[in-house]
Amino acid sequence: MRLMPVTDAMFLVAETRETPMHVGGVNLYTLPDKFDETEWLNEQLANLRQSEGLRRPFSEVLKLTPLGQFGPIRLEPDRDIDMHYHVRSAALPKPGRYREMFELVSRLHGTLLDRTRPMWEITLISGLPDRQIATYFKIHHALMDGASSMHFTNAMLSADPKEKRSYSPMSVEAYEAYKRKFPAPKKPPPPSLTDLKAIGSFLKEQWGNSVGVTKALNQYAAAMFGMGGSDLTTPWSVPRTSFNRNITGARRFVAQSWSLERVRAMGKAYDGTINDAVLGMCSGAMRKYLQSLNELPDKPLKAMAPVSIRPKDDIDAANSVAAVTANLATHIDDPATRMATIQASMNAAKAQLREMTAQQIQIYTAITQMPQMLTALTRTADKFPAYSVTISNVPGPREQLYWNGARLDGMYPASIPVDGMAMNITQVSNNKNIDFGITACRRSVPHVQRLIDYLEDALVELEEAAGIKGK
Repeated sequence: MRLMPVTDAMFLVAETRETPMHVGGVNLYTLPDKFDETEWLNEQLANLRQSEGLRRPFSEVLKLTPLGQFGPIRLEPDRDIDMHYHVRSAALPKPGRYREMFELVSRLHGTLLDRTRPMWEITLISGLPDRQIATYFKIHHALMDGASSMHFTNAMLSADPKEKRSYSPMSVEAYEAYKRKFPAPKKPPPPSLTDLKAIGSFLKEQWGNSVGVTKALNQYAAAMFGMGGSDLTTPWSVPRTSFNRNITGARRFVAQSWSLERVRAMGKAYDGTINDAVLGMCSGAMRKYLQSLNELPDKPLKAMAPVSIRPKDDIDAANSVAAVTANLATHIDDPATRMATIQASMNAAKAQLREMTAQQIQIYTAITQMPQMLTALTRTADKFPAYSVTISNVPGPREQLYWNGARLDGMYPASIPVDGMAMNITQVSNNKNIDFGITACRRSVPHVQRLIDYLEDALVELEEAAGIKGK
């Protein structure tokens, strides 16, 4: 039995029927011609349903005190786990297009996870054309963030198309095999309390945290009240649009891939990063979407951009993220000027984070995000929106991967819309592509599939403004 950290437990506290707090996504695979599809599917179901030797958190269930989710929360092994409940199969109706797959995923993503069981599910989806199959995976955000979910997915896959694994990807065996790819973290011995030097170092560290966080909060306050001339963007003062409504529990999920080299080239043309390029695409797409609804405001939309502060060798922590605010500059007509404004806000945010340690960033994030947590708990986020949208970028595999011989074609993340932010856009870099997953409230963001076309339009617009030709 282990105690759940308070930062992870907050995702349980914030969950309602309207705002399920799980993350996940769709992986798309193609089977080689030599494989019998039915036989291969049955093999994977049997593999995924192995209940022996499961690792945490897949083997754990919540243990609450009489205070429920508001008291200490512990995780203990589930001695009677029903793997047929957690691992399911679904066949799409003909003609088995991506449209039918996304409709199925939209319904699956809108349902709450059962808190009396380990909080995860996998659905193996067949019936797609061209020998493609898919998996839809979801797990509660209290147990995994995007980066740790990516570690799980990478542990499931192999760069060798001939490799076939007999053990479950949820097993301790799979976890230990994956951990061996990372150098063992160096952990210094705990300091002795009788060591005056160690005590002095501890006090110095705490003082440094206090000074660093105070400086960051002063910068935050100055930017919020328009003092100091900084490009740092803060939450709040967000124009009201359809994205800022209170949401229902029904979801709409759509996805698409773009060439990673093409997106990188566009960002480079503006002396920016891939993340800058993605924000530019999202800004242009949201601008076009609001124009189609005659809702485009004369003030810029703002995005919450989660940033991982997880060390590269840390694959154990459930959540290790900070949040920065991006000015999406949607009120600016010229795409190049819009891009420059986005970059300026992101550069200011990154400069602020570079001045802090990971611990200081966590403290700073907890303090600055507290008002948003209060509006979420009181369901007033639609009246006092902190952001317009969440836009997240998760690093993925850099090489072609396979799942027991099936080629990985796409990794499309599905995430969490919340009250006041009815849409979430998350991207994963995957070999030669960047895969976008858009999750939205079905009622608040109608026709969200249009954003796929608008993302392409925005990319072309930025390429033309930079004088380059898309590939």
